Amino acid sequence: MWVENLTVNNIKLPINASFEEAFSVARERLKRLKVDLTGADFKVFKKSVDARDKGDIKFVYSIAASVSGQNIDEKRLSEYGVSSLAIASPSVSYGDGALSDRPVIVGSGPAGLFAALILAENGYMPVLIERGGSVSERKEAVKRLRSFGILDPETNIQFGAGGAGTFSDGKLITRVNDPLCSYVMDKLVEFGAPEDIRYMAKPHVGTDILSVVVDRVIERIISLGGTVLFHTKLLEIERDKTGRVVSVVTNNGKMPAGALILAVGHSARDTYEYLIDNGFSIEAKPFSVGMRIEHLTDDIDKAMYGDFAGDERLGHAEYALSHNTKERGVYTFCMCPGGEVVCAASEYEGVVVNGMSERARDGANSNSAVVCSVFKDDFGATPRAAIDYQRRIEKSAYIAGGGNYRAPYITVGDFLDGKVKNEYSRVKPSFRDSTVTLASPDSYLPSFVVNGIKGAILSFDKRINGFASKTAVLTGAETRTSAPIRILRDRETNLALGSPNIYPAGEGAGYAGGITSAAIDGIRCACALMRAYKPLT
Repeated sequence: MWVENLTVNNIKLPINASFEEAFSVARERLKRLKVDLTGADFKVFKKSVDARDKGDIKFVYSIAASVSGQNIDEKRLSEYGVSSLAIASPSVSYGDGALSDRPVIVGSGPAGLFAALILAENGYMPVLIERGGSVSERKEAVKRLRSFGILDPETNIQFGAGGAGTFSDGKLITRVNDPLCSYVMDKLVEFGAPEDIRYMAKPHVGTDILSVVVDRVIERIISLGGTVLFHTKLLEIERDKTGRVVSVVTNNGKMPAGALILAVGHSARDTYEYLIDNGFSIEAKPFSVGMRIEHLTDDIDKAMYGDFAGDERLGHAEYALSHNTKERGVYTFCMCPGGEVVCAASEYEGVVVNGMSERARDGANSNSAVVCSVFKDDFGATPRAAIDYQRRIEKSAYIAGGGNYRAPYITVGDFLDGKVKNEYSRVKPSFRDSTVTLASPDSYLPSFVVNGIKGAILSFDKRINGFASKTAVLTGAETRTSAPIRILRDRETNLALGSPNIYPAGEGAGYAGGITSAAIDGIRCACALMRAYKPLT
């Protein structure tokens, strides 16, 4: 096979080894393959931690090598732990169609931001509308909710510049094997994200840095002729007889739309309901619900790294665990080392929890969602029933917490024993500075979720000693792991079914799961739009 870019995989070295030592191992392996290394360029493609032997923790590298084009037998590549590397940029080509007006993008999460950015870079002058506020306005709204229990249903942890990811750990882990992942990482670094996200196996930015990145992306969109409108909520989509969007109605009036990208995010339930009522093809999809578990950061570090715990080269320990019951799966999600559990509500009288951490990850607790799969048959299999299912859990959690956006919590010891007796002690809940109420998860979660999580915690304790510690705490409810619906679209064109110029995009449309994959999907929808229409400038 003809190759120009290779990765030399599974290079295990002590944690004090330098990048150059990893490059040296890669060179020797490629020499044995008889690869011509004249002018070759090496860089770290992936770096992960192998902590299976706590007495001898290693870093595991994949090294990317850019070599002059040459023909190498694919079978021999595999024998030496080498693979070809696909490097991609967005596939940009311009169509012949004429846009009747500027394209409109709804939502400024990763999908909307990256769609707007690439359209602006190519002369399409997009209009990006966002129901929530700017990053600075969001920070103030989050402070008010945390300190005083005052919720702004339009500007909060879910809605506003950057979407839900802005107030999270800023994790960039993706399960999609897509060459555009590297492009997204490079763009984020360009706008201020740390250089190491290019190669860390579990990259994270941190909410403090991600908020700066979001502001810079928005500034770039505007500088290239795009428009960004905050506090501008989609109310109606006006279409002609062919299903083509001609304008959108917002709380700030009507605006023409030559095309529409719907990147609404996973919490825009009122927008979902509007789309359901107005003839869009939408289906319910499975999702997961549960709670957030918190341990002391030092305890997790010690359990996973042994005597290496606290070594700055390793950082804080991370885990991703799964457990299968007879019927469904239970797993950890969005683990935040040194982070906090935050109030992620976006509707009045509903409690939602999520995890957040800054770049330093220097909080006392590490937290993670522990969630159980919910299937379509559990809630009635319709899109509206899926929305209502999540909403009922959140409202029940609000009641269990005693109102005023307090959260219900329980110690892991009581949870496993089926009691509601012991207040927190060694592990202090981080949610709103411990604005929590002792309550049984049975009061707000379905029994199969409660039972599934009990079994999972005991299972996880066998892999991470102390995971089932009696003093660990569980806080609920975690309900926004993913969108409960999917806006159906054509696989080739990315167009919404029955509409010639509307593109559902990202996690809110049901086609992504996290910052990176949502950004990729936004890029793909923007590229699909460009293939159909020529630029405006």
